Amino acid sequence: MTIKAILIAVPLMVVGWFSVLIVVALLSDEAPAYVVVLPKATLLRNLPEESAILSSTKLTITLTSDQTVFARDLYAAGARLVLPAGLPGCLPLPAGASRRQQ
Repeated sequence: MTIKAILIAVPLMVVGWFSVLIVVALLSDEAPAYVVVLPKATLLRNLPEESAILSSTKLTITLTSDQTVFARDLYAAGARLVLPAGLPGCLPLPAGASRRQQ
């Protein structure tokens, strides 16, 4: 593989990875928490009442909630980018699968 191919492949892989994470956040409620990247100042004022802040840095806020379509609500509140956090892997394990592996 040439350097030119690597310089093309790596950014495409990163864009593809972020795209998958965005789709998972929007279409699935399996994530126990969500990371808001580069949050606006108005986001904290517009958060749904059922949400809880788990952690925060200068660049991200990690939130959780029991409500459905929480990622969509975060976008409606002014989030720029919402990614799922805390999933066990690429896809959630079926119920009871972790006990069978032990």
